[in-house]
Amino acid sequence: MPARKSLDQLVGQLLIFGFEGTGFDGTAQDTRLTALLADTRPAGIILFARNIQSPRQTHGLLKSIRRLVEQPFLCVDMEGGAVDRLRDAIAPAPSVADVAAAGRRELFKEHGLIIGAEARALGFNVDFAPVLDLRLDGSLNVLGSRTASSEPPAIVAYARQFLAGLNDAGILGCGKHFPGLGEANLDSHFALPSVEKPWKNLWAEDLAPYRALARQVPLVMVAHCAYPAVTRDSTPASISQRWITGVLRKKIGYRGLVISDDLEMGGVLASLPIEEAAIAAIRAGADLFLVCHKEENVRRCYEAVLRQAERDVRFRRRVEQAARRVLAFKRKSPALNRRFPAPPSDAAVDRLRRRIWLLGEQLRAAAGSPENRPL
Repeated sequence: MPARKSLDQLVGQLLIFGFEGTGFDGTAQDTRLTALLADTRPAGIILFARNIQSPRQTHGLLKSIRRLVEQPFLCVDMEGGAVDRLRDAIAPAPSVADVAAAGRRELFKEHGLIIGAEARALGFNVDFAPVLDLRLDGSLNVLGSRTASSEPPAIVAYARQFLAGLNDAGILGCGKHFPGLGEANLDSHFALPSVEKPWKNLWAEDLAPYRALARQVPLVMVAHCAYPAVTRDSTPASISQRWITGVLRKKIGYRGLVISDDLEMGGVLASLPIEEAAIAAIRAGADLFLVCHKEENVRRCYEAVLRQAERDVRFRRRVEQAARRVLAFKRKSPALNRRFPAPPSDAAVDRLRRRIWLLGEQLRAAAGSPENRPL
């Protein structure tokens, strides 16, 4: 039986954060990161291109973090195409749009297998992919090649195989951005989009992939986007109890982990200061919140959630419920309980590069085939 955790430890299990730096080499920045990890004891961390220089350096950084944090989620955004944090360390992977356009399920799975193999070789265990948003005119200028199709069945077909590929590689996937950014014409990194779509249409279209994949996707990321036809106000879904608890948990019946998108994004900060957004996300039903950049904001969010739990019994119960779900998930997850991989050899990295190149060749051949038809 695991030892009972204190309230401050439980709050740490709701937090995944990003940071500056590429390794632990004794600088003041690294000392601050070590202190931040020790003080918050987070559920996990996320790396970005700013943290990644080479396969061996990234592996070493993740190995060091794993020594400092108990059973962490080691996360990366790896979709291929525009969102590819490993493109410079290994090689650029094809985009979702290019793979989906091939219309071949074996290539969908190979996309997940290759991205999963890249992530696993460097030491990651979570990939914040696939994107489940509809490919619609309203969001093309924002999402571009990150989306698979305008048709929910085609999105499901791609995502199901991609997730299977990730799973075979030992990597957890994450469906995003619930409930859907397909008709959002603003970038939620900078502003709060608003989708003026009726509930009936959202249920039949944008939510269809989440309904179909509810038992397969381990994590779901919730968007900073307002849906006034559903909530009757401009509350972002990421802090909306109606969306997270009412729709995702109860109506769809999702039982995996729910995580907010980055709380440093303008889409949620347009509504609340960041520490209030962290509290609101947990209160709405999220299990985890994401803070991707500034150490100051990581501490502000962690301390605000802890203080609120100390003075509000009802909120404390919500924190305990979320933390228990996270901890139970960690205990049961094969991806999180696998032995940490050995450092990737040059030959292993070359094999990954060749697999990426071969997938690109297959996609080019499929695109030129008269038999190629969209699903």
